[in-house]
Amino acid sequence: GLFFDSDVNYTIARAAEEPEGANYIPLAPELTAAGGLVFQPASGFSGGIRYRYIRDRPANEDGSVIAKGYFVLDGNINYTVKKITFSLIGENLLDTEWNEAQFATESRLRVEDESVEELHFTPGTPFFLKGKLAYRF
Repeated sequence: GLFFDSDVNYTIARAAEEPEGANYIPLAPELTAAGGLVFQPASGFSGGIRYRYIRDRPANEDGSVIAKGYFVLDGNINYTVKKITFSLIGENLLDTEWNEAQFATESRLRVEDESVEELHFTPGTPFFLKGKLAYRF
């Protein structure tokens, strides 16, 4: 069979007690989506392709620091013989540069007079292929 799924979420996240323009909720995404397409014919082959998306979003209350959004595509192909499955898994198939964890922080070097608020992040996984061998008991 062929299966498709997708989840799309949209919100306008604002702090109710704060003035307009200073009421963003840091890192609250406005638009996210995730989903994929899976094929599983009667033969031993199967596989799928999955995506995840998040739109740029404010990293602080006034939106002066922006957490970058991303679109990442992953996929896999499998072949099953009796109780053994061979798989090839591809992560970040488009080799998108993306940030997994992001947050606005204030920092100051010793040589700086004033602190600076900026985006700090953990880079997301680059393009990556891996193999898998599974045995079902």
